[in-house]
Amino acid sequence: MSEFAPIFIYLGFSLLVSLILVGLPFLFFANSSTYPEKLSAYECGFDPFGDARSRFDIRFYLVSILFIIFDLEVTFFFPWAISLNKIDLFGFWSMMAFLLILTIGFLYEWKRGALDWE
Repeated sequence: MSEFAPIFIYLGFSLLVSLILVGLPFLFFANSSTYPEKLSAYECGFDPFGDARSRFDIRFYLVSILFIIFDLEVTFFFPWAISLNKIDLFGFWSMMAFLLILTIGFLYEWKRGALDWE
């Protein structure tokens, strides 16, 4: 049990600091009054034209998720390119298999119309 003492101390200290940081705004700003003008949407001094919390088209989310997926997969190229002379043919062909799977996924998304913007 004594070997876990530093971990428990660290967890306790982290919990204490996070509770203090969460509680401080409630202590200092408990008396601040909110009024409707402060809570309303601001559009360059004009009255809001519509609802500030309008719904986004799902294509925005789809394109951003696809970008993140393909961007993260590109990060696998850097270690592969640096260590290519050490991993020989096995490393080369395993990266080619990875690229084939990536290309098939990209072609599938393209075929399904996920990249079309109409």
